[in-house]
Amino acid sequence: MYVIIGILFVALGIVMLISPKIFFELTESWKGMTSDEPSSLYIISTRFGGAAFLVVGILSIVVSLLGLI
Repeated sequence: MYVIIGILFVALGIVMLISPKIFFELTESWKGMTSDEPSSLYIISTRFGGAAFLVVGILSIVVSLLGLI
């Protein structure tokens, strides 16, 4: 179970790291009347969150495969 969650976290983390604009389009663009570009702070925080998701996903996979849980 943790392997599947880890894979999902890794995939989401990679999308957030590589292309925060795609993540913006999926999660935030529908909230406003204009589809402006994301701010620089939004891009930085999304990349930071993507790195966190990537680390948690990798750790989840490793811990699950080692049988520590």
